[in-house]
Amino acid sequence: MKVKGTPYRTIWLSENAWAIEIIDQTKLPHDFVVIRLQNLSEVCTAIRDMWVRGAPLIGATAAYGMALAMHGDASDAGLENAYDRLYETRPTAVNLRWALDDLNSLLEPLPADQRRNAAYKRALEIADADVEMCSSIGDYGKELIEAAWFKKGKPSLEQGGVNVLTHCNAGWLATVDWGTALAPIYKAHNVGIPVHVWVDETRPRNQGASLTAWELGQHGVPNTIIVDNAGGHIMQHGMVDLCIVGTDRTAASGDVCNKIGTYLKALAAHDNDVPFYVGLPSPTIDWTIDDGVKDIPIEQRDTMEITAMTGRASNGEVMDVSIVPDGAKTANYAFDVTPRRLVTGLITERGVSEASREGLSKLFPEFSN
Repeated sequence: MKVKGTPYRTIWLSENAWAIEIIDQTKLPHDFVVIRLQNLSEVCTAIRDMWVRGAPLIGATAAYGMALAMHGDASDAGLENAYDRLYETRPTAVNLRWALDDLNSLLEPLPADQRRNAAYKRALEIADADVEMCSSIGDYGKELIEAAWFKKGKPSLEQGGVNVLTHCNAGWLATVDWGTALAPIYKAHNVGIPVHVWVDETRPRNQGASLTAWELGQHGVPNTIIVDNAGGHIMQHGMVDLCIVGTDRTAASGDVCNKIGTYLKALAAHDNDVPFYVGLPSPTIDWTIDDGVKDIPIEQRDTMEITAMTGRASNGEVMDVSIVPDGAKTANYAFDVTPRRLVTGLITERGVSEASREGLSKLFPEFSN
Protein backbone atom coordinates (compact mmCIF):
# COMPACT_ATOMS: atom_id res chain seq x y z
CA MET A 1 0.00 0.00 0.00
CA LYS A 2 1.05 3.63 -0.29
CA VAL A 3 1.94 6.44 2.11
CA LYS A 4 1.88 9.83 0.37
CA GLY A 5 2.23 8.01 -2.93
CA THR A 6 5.18 5.81 -1.89
CA PRO A 7 4.56 2.05 -1.62
CA TYR A 8 5.41 0.43 1.71
CA ARG A 9 5.20 -2.89 3.43
CA THR A 10 4.95 -2.83 7.20
CA ILE A 11 8.22 -4.74 7.67
CA TRP A 12 11.26 -5.13 5.44
CA LEU A 13 15.00 -5.80 5.47
CA SER A 14 17.16 -2.70 5.84
CA GLU A 15 19.81 -1.76 3.32
CA ASN A 16 22.45 -3.73 5.21
CA ALA A 17 20.32 -6.86 4.51
CA TRP A 18 20.35 -8.18 8.09
CA ALA A 19 18.55 -5.63 10.30
CA ILE A 20 14.84 -5.07 9.77
CA GLU A 21 12.80 -1.90 9.55
CA ILE A 22 9.22 -1.32 10.66
CA ILE A 23 6.65 1.46 10.85
CA ASP A 24 6.21 2.53 14.49
CA GLN A 25 2.43 2.33 14.69
CA THR A 26 2.32 3.95 18.12
CA LYS A 27 3.30 7.24 16.43
CA LEU A 28 0.42 7.20 13.92
CA PRO A 29 -1.59 9.09 12.80
CA HIS A 30 0.38 12.17 13.82
CA ASP A 31 3.85 11.09 12.72
CA PHE A 32 5.13 8.53 10.21
CA VAL A 33 8.24 7.03 11.81
CA VAL A 34 10.40 4.14 10.56
CA ILE A 35 12.44 2.26 13.18
CA ARG A 36 15.35 -0.11 12.64
CA LEU A 37 15.42 -3.28 14.75
CA GLN A 38 18.87 -4.83 15.11
CA ASN A 39 18.58 -7.55 17.75
CA LEU A 40 16.23 -9.93 19.52
CA SER A 41 15.53 -7.60 22.44
CA GLU A 42 14.40 -4.80 20.13
CA VAL A 43 12.05 -7.14 18.27
CA CYS A 44 10.53 -8.34 21.55
CA THR A 45 9.94 -4.74 22.59
CA ALA A 46 8.42 -3.89 19.22
CA ILE A 47 5.88 -6.72 19.54
CA ARG A 48 5.14 -6.32 23.24
CA ASP A 49 4.77 -2.52 23.11
CA MET A 50 2.76 -2.69 19.87
CA TRP A 51 5.09 -0.81 17.58
CA VAL A 52 3.88 -3.62 15.34
CA ARG A 53 0.51 -5.27 15.92
CA GLY A 54 -2.09 -7.37 14.15
CA ALA A 55 -1.82 -11.15 14.18
CA PRO A 56 -0.29 -11.63 10.69
CA LEU A 57 2.29 -8.86 11.20
CA ILE A 58 3.17 -10.17 14.66
CA GLY A 59 3.86 -13.56 13.06
CA ALA A 60 6.07 -12.08 10.34
CA THR A 61 7.91 -9.92 12.88
CA ALA A 62 8.52 -12.93 15.11
CA ALA A 63 9.97 -14.80 12.12
CA TYR A 64 12.37 -11.96 11.43
CA GLY A 65 13.09 -11.82 15.16
CA MET A 66 14.28 -15.43 15.00
CA ALA A 67 16.49 -14.50 12.05
CA LEU A 68 18.00 -11.58 13.97
CA ALA A 69 18.58 -13.89 16.93
CA MET A 70 20.45 -16.35 14.68
CA HIS A 71 22.51 -13.44 13.36
CA GLY A 72 23.68 -12.88 16.93
CA ASP A 73 23.76 -16.39 18.42
CA ALA A 74 22.94 -19.45 16.32
CA SER A 75 23.73 -21.99 19.02
CA ASP A 76 21.12 -24.37 20.43
CA ALA A 77 20.89 -22.19 23.53
CA GLY A 78 20.45 -19.09 21.35
CA LEU A 79 17.65 -20.75 19.41
CA GLU A 80 15.82 -21.83 22.55
CA ASN A 81 16.24 -18.41 24.14
CA ALA A 82 14.89 -16.63 21.05
CA TYR A 83 11.84 -18.88 20.88
CA ASP A 84 11.01 -18.46 24.56
CA ARG A 85 11.46 -14.69 24.66
CA LEU A 86 9.44 -14.05 21.52
CA TYR A 87 6.68 -16.44 22.61
CA GLU A 88 6.15 -14.47 25.81
CA THR A 89 5.54 -11.12 24.08
CA ARG A 90 1.84 -11.44 23.14
CA PRO A 91 -0.35 -14.38 24.30
CA THR A 92 -3.46 -14.09 22.11
CA ALA A 93 -2.35 -13.85 18.47
CA VAL A 94 -1.85 -17.43 17.31
CA ASN A 95 0.28 -16.36 14.30
CA LEU A 96 3.09 -15.66 16.77
CA ARG A 97 3.22 -19.29 17.91
CA TRP A 98 2.72 -20.52 14.35
CA ALA A 99 5.69 -18.55 13.02
CA LEU A 100 7.94 -19.51 15.93
CA ASP A 101 7.08 -23.20 15.58
CA ASP A 102 7.69 -22.98 11.84
CA LEU A 103 11.14 -21.43 12.28
CA ASN A 104 12.07 -23.68 15.17
CA SER A 105 11.23 -26.87 13.27
CA LEU A 106 13.32 -25.62 10.33
CA LEU A 107 16.34 -24.46 12.32
CA GLU A 108 16.63 -27.05 15.09
CA PRO A 109 17.95 -29.91 12.88
CA LEU A 110 20.45 -27.63 11.10
CA PRO A 111 24.04 -27.08 12.17
CA ALA A 112 24.61 -23.68 13.75
CA ASP A 113 26.52 -22.28 10.78
CA GLN A 114 23.51 -22.82 8.49
CA ARG A 115 20.79 -21.40 10.74
CA ARG A 116 21.26 -17.70 10.03
CA ASN A 117 20.76 -17.84 6.26
CA ALA A 118 17.95 -20.39 6.56
CA ALA A 119 16.11 -18.17 9.06
CA TYR A 120 16.30 -15.06 6.91
CA LYS A 121 15.15 -16.99 3.85
CA ARG A 122 12.17 -18.47 5.70
CA ALA A 123 11.20 -15.14 7.28
CA LEU A 124 11.03 -13.55 3.83
CA GLU A 125 8.94 -16.47 2.57
CA ILE A 126 6.49 -16.00 5.46
CA ALA A 127 6.21 -12.28 4.72
CA ASP A 128 5.66 -12.85 0.99
CA ALA A 129 3.10 -15.58 1.68
CA ASP A 130 1.19 -13.22 3.98
CA VAL A 131 0.94 -10.66 1.17
CA GLU A 132 -0.42 -13.29 -1.21
CA MET A 133 -2.92 -14.63 1.32
CA CYS A 134 -4.23 -11.16 2.14
CA SER A 135 -4.55 -10.29 -1.53
CA SER A 136 -6.64 -13.43 -2.04
CA ILE A 137 -8.79 -12.58 0.98
CA GLY A 138 -9.37 -9.24 -0.72
CA ASP A 139 -10.46 -10.90 -3.95
CA TYR A 140 -13.00 -13.16 -2.25
CA GLY A 141 -14.27 -10.42 0.03
CA LYS A 142 -14.64 -7.99 -2.85
CA GLU A 143 -17.28 -10.29 -4.30
CA LEU A 144 -19.34 -9.89 -1.11
CA ILE A 145 -19.13 -6.10 -1.30
CA GLU A 146 -19.99 -6.17 -4.98
CA ALA A 147 -23.00 -8.41 -4.30
CA ALA A 148 -24.23 -5.97 -1.65
CA TRP A 149 -23.82 -3.12 -4.14
CA PHE A 150 -25.83 -4.94 -6.81
CA LYS A 151 -28.51 -5.79 -4.26
CA LYS A 152 -28.93 -2.08 -3.53
CA GLY A 153 -29.26 -1.26 -7.22
CA LYS A 154 -25.64 -0.12 -7.78
CA PRO A 155 -25.99 3.29 -6.11
CA SER A 156 -23.29 5.93 -6.46
CA LEU A 157 -21.39 7.15 -3.43
CA GLU A 158 -23.67 10.20 -3.34
CA GLN A 159 -26.66 7.84 -3.31
CA GLY A 160 -25.22 5.84 -0.44
CA GLY A 161 -22.89 3.35 -2.13
CA VAL A 162 -21.99 0.32 -0.05
CA ASN A 163 -21.47 0.94 3.66
CA VAL A 164 -19.11 -1.37 5.52
CA LEU A 165 -18.51 -1.23 9.28
CA THR A 166 -15.21 -2.44 10.67
CA HIS A 167 -13.69 -2.60 14.15
CA CYS A 168 -10.10 -1.98 15.25
CA ASN A 169 -7.45 -2.15 12.52
CA ALA A 170 -7.25 -5.14 10.19
CA GLY A 171 -5.75 -3.30 7.25
CA TRP A 172 -2.28 -3.35 5.74
CA LEU A 173 -0.86 -2.01 9.01
CA ALA A 174 -1.94 -5.25 10.71
CA THR A 175 -0.35 -7.47 8.07
CA VAL A 176 2.65 -7.27 5.75
CA ASP A 177 0.46 -5.72 3.04
CA TRP A 178 -3.20 -5.44 1.92
CA GLY A 179 -4.73 -6.40 5.27
CA THR A 180 -7.48 -8.89 6.14
CA ALA A 181 -10.78 -7.09 6.83
CA LEU A 182 -9.74 -4.07 4.77
CA ALA A 183 -8.33 -6.00 1.81
CA PRO A 184 -11.82 -6.54 0.32
CA ILE A 185 -12.52 -2.83 0.75
CA TYR A 186 -9.32 -1.84 -1.05
CA LYS A 187 -10.02 -4.30 -3.86
CA ALA A 188 -13.60 -3.00 -4.24
CA HIS A 189 -12.45 0.61 -4.20
CA ASN A 190 -9.73 -0.12 -6.77
CA VAL A 191 -12.27 -1.41 -9.31
CA GLY A 192 -14.61 1.53 -8.84
CA ILE A 193 -17.23 0.14 -6.46
CA PRO A 194 -18.38 3.12 -4.34
CA VAL A 195 -17.59 1.87 -0.86
CA HIS A 196 -17.75 3.90 2.36
CA VAL A 197 -16.37 2.62 5.68
CA TRP A 198 -17.73 3.25 9.16
CA VAL A 199 -14.62 3.17 11.36
CA ASP A 200 -15.10 2.30 15.03
CA GLU A 201 -12.69 4.37 17.12
CA THR A 202 -11.85 1.15 19.04
CA ARG A 203 -11.02 2.09 22.57
CA PRO A 204 -8.84 1.80 24.53
CA ARG A 205 -5.99 2.23 22.03
CA ASN A 206 -8.11 3.94 19.35
CA GLN A 207 -6.65 1.76 16.61
CA GLY A 208 -9.64 2.41 14.39
CA ALA A 209 -9.47 6.17 14.70
CA SER A 210 -5.68 6.40 14.59
CA LEU A 211 -4.76 3.57 12.19
CA THR A 212 -7.73 2.43 10.09
CA ALA A 213 -8.92 5.94 9.26
CA TRP A 214 -5.34 6.97 8.50
CA GLU A 215 -4.61 4.16 6.06
CA LEU A 216 -8.02 4.38 4.37
CA GLY A 217 -7.41 8.09 3.90
CA GLN A 218 -3.96 7.46 2.44
CA HIS A 219 -5.59 5.19 -0.15
CA GLY A 220 -8.49 7.54 -0.86
CA VAL A 221 -11.27 5.35 0.56
CA PRO A 222 -14.17 7.43 1.99
CA ASN A 223 -14.60 6.76 5.70
CA THR A 224 -16.26 8.15 8.80
CA ILE A 225 -15.03 7.62 12.37
CA ILE A 226 -17.70 6.78 14.94
CA VAL A 227 -17.52 6.09 18.65
CA ASP A 228 -17.63 2.40 19.47
CA ASN A 229 -21.13 2.57 20.94
CA ALA A 230 -22.64 4.07 17.77
CA GLY A 231 -22.46 0.82 15.80
CA GLY A 232 -25.79 -0.55 16.96
CA HIS A 233 -27.55 2.75 16.27
CA ILE A 234 -26.42 3.04 12.67
CA MET A 235 -27.30 -0.62 12.03
CA GLN A 236 -30.80 -0.01 13.40
CA HIS A 237 -31.24 2.80 10.90
CA GLY A 238 -30.13 0.82 7.85
CA MET A 239 -26.81 2.61 7.48
CA VAL A 240 -24.64 -0.55 7.39
CA ASP A 241 -24.76 -3.10 4.56
CA LEU A 242 -22.23 -5.51 6.01
CA CYS A 243 -19.59 -5.75 8.73
CA ILE A 244 -16.08 -7.04 8.10
CA VAL A 245 -13.60 -7.44 10.96
CA GLY A 246 -10.30 -9.21 11.46
CA THR A 247 -9.22 -11.76 14.04
CA ASP A 248 -6.17 -12.56 16.15
CA ARG A 249 -7.18 -16.18 16.63
CA THR A 250 -10.02 -18.23 15.21
CA ALA A 251 -10.94 -21.53 16.80
CA ALA A 252 -11.36 -24.56 14.55
CA SER A 253 -15.07 -24.41 15.45
CA GLY A 254 -15.41 -20.92 13.93
CA ASP A 255 -15.39 -18.89 17.16
CA VAL A 256 -13.53 -15.65 16.51
CA CYS A 257 -11.23 -13.75 18.88
CA ASN A 258 -10.70 -10.11 17.95
CA LYS A 259 -10.20 -6.71 19.54
CA ILE A 260 -12.42 -6.02 22.52
CA GLY A 261 -15.83 -4.77 21.38
CA THR A 262 -16.12 -7.06 18.35
CA TYR A 263 -18.62 -9.31 20.13
CA LEU A 264 -20.94 -6.35 20.76
CA LYS A 265 -20.84 -5.42 17.06
CA ALA A 266 -21.70 -8.99 16.13
CA LEU A 267 -24.67 -8.97 18.50
CA ALA A 268 -25.95 -5.73 16.99
CA ALA A 269 -25.45 -7.06 13.47
CA HIS A 270 -27.33 -10.25 14.30
CA ASP A 271 -30.23 -8.28 15.80
CA ASN A 272 -30.49 -6.10 12.69
CA ASP A 273 -29.94 -8.78 10.01
CA VAL A 274 -26.63 -7.24 8.93
CA PRO A 275 -24.13 -9.81 7.55
CA PHE A 276 -21.08 -10.15 9.79
CA TYR A 277 -17.90 -11.41 8.11
CA VAL A 278 -14.40 -12.07 9.40
CA GLY A 279 -11.28 -11.85 7.22
CA LEU A 280 -8.45 -14.21 8.17
CA PRO A 281 -5.43 -15.94 6.67
CA SER A 282 -5.17 -19.63 7.52
CA PRO A 283 -2.26 -19.26 10.00
CA THR A 284 -4.74 -17.41 12.24
CA ILE A 285 -6.80 -20.60 12.66
CA ASP A 286 -6.02 -22.52 15.83
CA TRP A 287 -6.90 -26.09 14.98
CA THR A 288 -6.27 -27.20 18.58
CA ILE A 289 -9.20 -25.20 20.01
CA ASP A 290 -12.92 -25.87 19.66
CA ASP A 291 -14.41 -23.66 22.36
CA GLY A 292 -13.03 -20.20 21.69
CA VAL A 293 -14.88 -18.52 24.55
CA LYS A 294 -13.40 -20.92 27.11
CA ASP A 295 -9.99 -21.78 25.69
CA ILE A 296 -8.56 -18.75 23.86
CA PRO A 297 -6.34 -16.79 26.29
CA ILE A 298 -7.40 -13.14 26.61
CA GLU A 299 -4.55 -10.70 27.05
CA GLN A 300 -4.92 -8.12 29.82
CA ARG A 301 -2.79 -5.10 29.07
CA ASP A 302 -1.43 -2.13 30.98
CA THR A 303 -4.23 -0.03 32.46
CA MET A 304 -2.48 3.11 31.18
CA GLU A 305 -4.17 2.32 27.87
CA ILE A 306 -7.48 3.06 29.60
CA THR A 307 -6.49 5.88 31.91
CA ALA A 308 -4.66 8.02 29.34
CA MET A 309 -5.09 9.05 25.71
CA THR A 310 -2.58 10.35 23.19
CA GLY A 311 -3.43 13.32 21.01
CA ARG A 312 -2.07 16.42 19.33
CA ALA A 313 -2.60 19.65 21.26
CA SER A 314 -3.52 22.94 19.61
CA ASN A 315 0.13 23.98 19.73
CA GLY A 316 1.08 20.92 17.67
CA GLU A 317 2.63 18.95 20.52
CA VAL A 318 1.73 15.26 20.76
CA MET A 319 1.05 14.37 24.39
CA ASP A 320 -0.63 11.91 26.74
CA VAL A 321 -3.45 13.18 28.94
CA SER A 322 -5.19 11.47 31.86
CA ILE A 323 -8.94 10.95 31.43
CA VAL A 324 -9.90 9.25 34.72
CA PRO A 325 -9.90 10.25 38.39
CA ASP A 326 -6.65 9.74 40.27
CA GLY A 327 -6.51 6.24 41.70
CA ALA A 328 -9.37 4.91 39.59
CA LYS A 329 -9.49 1.11 39.34
CA THR A 330 -9.43 -0.21 35.77
CA ALA A 331 -9.38 -3.52 33.90
CA ASN A 332 -7.99 -3.69 30.39
CA TYR A 333 -9.19 -6.80 28.52
CA ALA A 334 -7.66 -6.55 25.06
CA PHE A 335 -9.85 -9.07 23.20
CA ASP A 336 -13.21 -10.79 23.25
CA VAL A 337 -14.58 -13.86 21.49
CA THR A 338 -17.51 -13.79 19.07
CA PRO A 339 -19.33 -17.16 19.02
CA ARG A 340 -19.60 -18.79 15.61
CA ARG A 341 -23.42 -18.52 15.62
CA LEU A 342 -23.04 -14.76 15.12
CA VAL A 343 -20.59 -15.03 12.19
CA THR A 344 -22.05 -15.05 8.68
CA GLY A 345 -18.85 -16.26 7.06
CA LEU A 346 -15.07 -16.50 7.30
CA ILE A 347 -13.20 -14.92 4.38
CA THR A 348 -9.98 -16.87 3.85
CA GLU A 349 -7.37 -17.03 1.11
CA ARG A 350 -9.15 -20.12 -0.27
CA GLY A 351 -12.68 -18.77 -0.25
CA VAL A 352 -15.55 -17.92 2.09
CA SER A 353 -16.35 -20.57 4.68
CA GLU A 354 -19.20 -20.99 7.09
CA ALA A 355 -18.04 -20.48 10.68
CA SER A 356 -17.68 -24.13 11.64
CA ARG A 357 -15.10 -26.89 11.76
CA GLU A 358 -16.84 -28.55 8.84
CA GLY A 359 -16.71 -25.39 6.76
CA LEU A 360 -13.06 -24.69 7.49
CA SER A 361 -12.11 -28.32 6.94
CA LYS A 362 -13.55 -28.22 3.43
CA LEU A 363 -11.20 -25.37 2.55
CA PHE A 364 -8.23 -26.70 4.51
CA PRO A 365 -8.51 -30.51 4.46
CA GLU A 366 -4.83 -30.91 5.31
CA PHE A 367 -5.65 -29.66 8.83
CA SER A 368 -9.00 -31.43 9.27
CA ASN A 369 -7.49 -34.28 11.28
